Amino acid sequence: MVEIIWSFLERAAEHLLSSSWPYYALTLVSGSYFFRLLSAFLPVKPRRGWRIALVLALGVFSYAIIWLGDINLLFALLFFVPALLLASQGDLAGRLAVTVIFFCLMMPVNAALNTYYAPVMAHFELDMVFFITDKFIRPLIWGLLYLAARKHLPEKPPQLSPRFWRLILLLAAMPFSALLAVVLLPIFQLKYSYSDYTLHGLIMSLGVAVLPFVFLTSLALLYAIRVLEDHERLEQADKLASLRESYYQGLQREERQVRTLRHDLRNHLTALRGLVETGKTDKALQYMDQLAESPALRGGRRLCDNDAANAVLSTKAEAMRRAGLEADVAVSLPKVLPIADADLCALLGNALDNAMEAAELCLDKTVIVRCRAEKGLLMLRVENAVEGVPDLSTTKANKASHGFGLPGMREIAERRGGSLETRVRNGRFELVACLPLAMDSVSPAD
Repeated sequence: MVEIIWSFLERAAEHLLSSSWPYYALTLVSGSYFFRLLSAFLPVKPRRGWRIALVLALGVFSYAIIWLGDINLLFALLFFVPALLLASQGDLAGRLAVTVIFFCLMMPVNAALNTYYAPVMAHFELDMVFFITDKFIRPLIWGLLYLAARKHLPEKPPQLSPRFWRLILLLAAMPFSALLAVVLLPIFQLKYSYSDYTLHGLIMSLGVAVLPFVFLTSLALLYAIRVLEDHERLEQADKLASLRESYYQGLQREERQVRTLRHDLRNHLTALRGLVETGKTDKALQYMDQLAESPALRGGRRLCDNDAANAVLSTKAEAMRRAGLEADVAVSLPKVLPIADADLCALLGNALDNAMEAAELCLDKTVIVRCRAEKGLLMLRVENAVEGVPDLSTTKANKASHGFGLPGMREIAERRGGSLETRVRNGRFELVACLPLAMDSVSPAD
């Protein structure tokens, strides 16, 4: 019975080795499963050519021969990173972070199979078994991992702020450095004084500990991305809720002021009549001017039909009034927009915050806001006076600059396939954003 099985394995191995199509098929399966995992976290360009090319590339990378002490890891890195960056879109730090994480997910599997599994099978003279099973192990690993994580994968690539992506990239450097160290350390073994056999045993022991660590840490980082995305979504929802709460409190305050004015209207008219009858027209006019300045007579707070945008604009307009700034607002947005409320509020809120901070330092206190949605585009222009040349590179809330919030606004615009431009002209700062609306939050094709 053993001889029959062994004979079958030998014939199967010879068939696999003599024919190339099974290898190509398994490569495609391995690349497809890995692509499904990757595309859940990396915004791949939607064109079919990019996706097919990436599936094929991932299949080839999944069979890369990586040994402890072999320089192939560097060659794989030189091709893996550019391939994923070229086939993806969005925030560069986020794409690089996800690329590094998935590199640390794939290469430990290759290194473990080539460094430990192959020698063990050769030691027991099971080379034919290795040649057969090695072709199936990789698609099996990525297939099982995908099936196990399928229900927990995000429906679309996570959209984190630049600061969170930089944090993830910094954390990903830990398993990446460990992988490079354990794989490339044997190359420099001649620098050590103890015997090669002792060094070889040490390196093999390190590999047993480090390779699983790199693999599991990469999985943990993918989970951390999901957690940070949930945290940021809740944070944005909380900010939006605070803006809406402030807006509705303002509406209630105005309603109380109107009721008070209506209640006291008879007394005001009596006072005005008395001033006019006694010939004190100047005082009557002053009295009328005071009444006209009442918040209850300044008009409604409805600046546009969109509730989320109206909450932000009304709150910021009131803040500008209290700060002694003049808000020149003309906004035309429909009640429903195909853009997330959090993105819309972040775009408007950060733009107005920057404009207010800069305008407070200038003699010209006017902040101009123009925003409309037409012909499938959301167009926003915010203009204010500025002193000197603003520093657009900083992310600190420096009142002398417009840097605060710009990276996040630019990320929103680029993610939606739009643009955000800033310029200083004739002593005035302009922020112009243009976002396509006939799409969801995923960026368009390259």
